[in-house]
Amino acid sequence: MIRINENFTKLKASYLFSDIAKRVTAYTAAHPDKPLIRLGIGDVTEPLPPACVAALHAATDEMASRDTFKGYGPEQGYPFLREAIAAHDYAARGCPIEPNEIFVSDGAKCDSGNIQEIFGPDIRLAIPDPVYPVYVDTNVMAGRTGPNIDDRYQGITYLECTPANGYVPAIPSTPADLIYLCFPNNPTGAVATREQLAAWVTYAREHRAIILYDSAYEAFIRDPQIPRSIYEIPGAREVAIEFRSFSKIAGFTGTRCAYTVVPKSLQAYDSSGAPHSVHALWNRRHTTKFNGVAYPIQRAAAAIYSEEGQAQTRALTDFYLGNAKLIREAITALGLPCIGGDNAPYIWINTGTDSWAFFDKLLNEAQVVCTPGAGFGKCGEGHVRISAFNSRANVETALTRIAAALKNR
Repeated sequence: MIRINENFTKLKASYLFSDIAKRVTAYTAAHPDKPLIRLGIGDVTEPLPPACVAALHAATDEMASRDTFKGYGPEQGYPFLREAIAAHDYAARGCPIEPNEIFVSDGAKCDSGNIQEIFGPDIRLAIPDPVYPVYVDTNVMAGRTGPNIDDRYQGITYLECTPANGYVPAIPSTPADLIYLCFPNNPTGAVATREQLAAWVTYAREHRAIILYDSAYEAFIRDPQIPRSIYEIPGAREVAIEFRSFSKIAGFTGTRCAYTVVPKSLQAYDSSGAPHSVHALWNRRHTTKFNGVAYPIQRAAAAIYSEEGQAQTRALTDFYLGNAKLIREAITALGLPCIGGDNAPYIWINTGTDSWAFFDKLLNEAQVVCTPGAGFGKCGEGHVRISAFNSRANVETALTRIAAALKNR
């Protein structure tokens, strides 16, 4: 008899986005004459930057010639991409990250889910609420939690993000070993100041903890005082792993390319207290389970760092932030408190009502799809997330519909 991993049975029966899909499918079937505008899931809508497309074509042509064909590449990523990342994303901001500390992958979601494999089964977790679901679910699958009781898994220290703290979690009063942070935040759009991140680095150093820092949306930060990397904080090399993605900065959601930074100075400990290189552990896991990102995709990613690519990706993120500004202004004018939309492509709206009920209202009365905050955690109840990823015309139409639906709420 083959036994399953019973930790999977502890997962909540439904997944946020599948629930949304079911409701949207039912509505579409019942109202085929009423087209929907989707401002829910964080997928991009605009084409790849021309510099990336040109590099993708050129690299594909290389694959057609025996002289330039590429088979298996280095699992960690080609040097040309890792060197460009180190120079532009880190050295340019004063962060001491070396190319061989960068691991190219097919997605920040994959990496943030897979990284927990290299840590022990009994580590103490600290995870924000509301939260990107992969942080919690992968640890449930690994057996680090108890059952889900009242929408929370036993064994996790939940870092509550509420209107009272500006949706930036406070340092916990209890010790934690593995800390998940995401800024700009998904789903709330909140950002953390340098002082707030410094407090987390201090906490991690004092407790010999590790911060898993998801900065997939850093390209949307426009406030020069807000750090774009955890490594801008002194001492972070010894306590932090950073995840980044090309999905939102350059529209790679369907092309798939990202990277994770694991400094060589970062250490974790075995049961006897002996230190081990986390970089070496992740390298072993990465090379054992991953064969690398396709050569043409890495060439396309490297084009982001060209002069043309930098201008084009800036224009792309500016476009989405323009949408976000319109959404935030319209929601504020309707009298609903919200954050995000200035340094992030998400607007987190405090609806003051049941989040699924608000979702249904926008779906049924405005034909607009948002994301219920309750799907991101207990503290997400009473909120919804609206994404700026769509065309300008669709965003403007959606806001007109939302205003009409909410005028007599």
